[in-house]
Amino acid sequence: MHWLDWTIIAVYLVWIVWDGLRLTKKADKIEGYFLASRSLPWWAVGLSVMATQLSAITMIGTTGQGYQFGVGLLQQYYALPIAMIILAVTLVPFFHNARVFTAYEYLERRFDGKTRTFTALLFLLSRGMSTGAVISAPAVVLSVMLGVNVTATCLLIGLPTAVYTMFGGVQAVTWTDVKQMYLIVFGLLAAVTALVFGLPDSVSLGEALSIAGATGRLQTMDFSFDVTKNYTFWSGTLGALFLFLSYFGTDQSQVQRYLTVRSVDEARTSLMMSAYWKIPLQALVLLVGVLMFLFYIFTPPPMLFNPVHDREVRESGRSAEYRALEQRFGESVERRRQAAEAAAAMARGGDGAARALSEAAFLSADEQVKGVRAEAVSLVRAVTGDQTYNDINYVFPTFVMTHLPIGLVGLLMAAIFAAAMSTISAELASLSTATVIDFYRRFGRGKTAEDRQLLIVSRFATAAWAVFASIVAIWAVELGSLIEVVNRFGSFFYGSILGVFLLAIGWPRANGTGAFVGLLAGMGLVGYVASQTSIAFLWHNLIGAVAVFVTGVIVSALTGGRPAAARDAGA
Repeated sequence: MHWLDWTIIAVYLVWIVWDGLRLTKKADKIEGYFLASRSLPWWAVGLSVMATQLSAITMIGTTGQGYQFGVGLLQQYYALPIAMIILAVTLVPFFHNARVFTAYEYLERRFDGKTRTFTALLFLLSRGMSTGAVISAPAVVLSVMLGVNVTATCLLIGLPTAVYTMFGGVQAVTWTDVKQMYLIVFGLLAAVTALVFGLPDSVSLGEALSIAGATGRLQTMDFSFDVTKNYTFWSGTLGALFLFLSYFGTDQSQVQRYLTVRSVDEARTSLMMSAYWKIPLQALVLLVGVLMFLFYIFTPPPMLFNPVHDREVRESGRSAEYRALEQRFGESVERRRQAAEAAAAMARGGDGAARALSEAAFLSADEQVKGVRAEAVSLVRAVTGDQTYNDINYVFPTFVMTHLPIGLVGLLMAAIFAAAMSTISAELASLSTATVIDFYRRFGRGKTAEDRQLLIVSRFATAAWAVFASIVAIWAVELGSLIEVVNRFGSFFYGSILGVFLLAIGWPRANGTGAFVGLLAGMGLVGYVASQTSIAFLWHNLIGAVAVFVTGVIVSALTGGRPAAARDAGA
């Protein structure tokens, strides 16, 4: 990489850490550190929430998903506006008026201490693991750039990000997110521009997109009722609805955001920014992936996008077999290019029958390319012993490093770092808050601790969670598409967490025993479904929420319901 690109990255990293640290003086009290003294403007909080969602997973994992499968992932977000409207009417004013630090404080008032503790623990596990997946994305980029192993790069990304989060608190997180959001969007638009101009002069953008459409990559609706498929209209509007209700309504990383604004109305407005902008931004990210697929049709792609595994196979005893595959791959890619140019020509002026024949020829050539690549992946697995090998997360970094001009490489790398840091810092802040408020301050010496001591503990907690997430990142990077990994982690926990809040608010006679047993039942059922069935992960959210609610209602009825005194007190 050119020295100018390194300079751009270095300047960005130094500036963003300094910008976060300079807010340390505003976080010398617990309410200032955890909730910015409830004084942030709605637009800053809204941009911060969006920056958190546009993580490096989005820029790397989702672009890779778009490259391989198209825009079908967009179906996962169709329920988001509905979820935001529901939350704006229900949980947002509820938590804001309760004057709590964490969402889980309410569960002790409503049920008991063990329900609060168990729910907070589930949050810590789910968010800690998801943060690891977020760290994995830029770690992949650095491993490609520097030629070092992913373990070192995971630690390199995770630990520095913890620095300004440790000292600046949620105020530093929010204002750095605002700046990072602009850089992320600029990076995405720059990538789209470079990919469009990278198409051959003889092929227009519309003709290229018609080729992508022939492969099914532009299909935005799948109305099949197959519950084993990850992305359908029904999983996106039913299963994902519960995912979003839980994530934005009960996950501390999001609840903490709308607790930092001045009023309920501002909290609602900040939340609704995601309802309006998340789907268009996600479509833009997936479009980058589709355009990369088209770019690599007319520009020969590598047979493997992970250079580390490519080198291992070349240096193994099966290198001759690998070189033979490369030759076949190159021939298949050339046939596909010719078929694509013919299909583009037919899109310009051919009749329906001729267009259909040209598209069929292209699809046949594309299948040959995928077949040879599948053989190469099998060879990698045999040589390395890594049966989970998947290089979908290396597609975008490879394109950036090999096909973008000097300067733009540095800007795209900085955008990926911005996306990673905005999400990691927000999640570390929420993990620290839940650790201190829901655990430390409730037990032992924490009960009488003053603000100064609580701030020290929270900073140690931030560092500890950064280390934990970095360790998870080393494992998560090999699990496939990172956007799927983080949603799988979340879906395992989110439904049950949402279920206990639905029980608390929606069933007045529910008691602590019912809530606790319901949580156990929900997590147990989701664990069984995830390990023993092929039901797609988005449905785990619905399954967990229903299991907790139904079990909680039944157990509460069997154990006498909620005491009248507790109902009268509004506990």
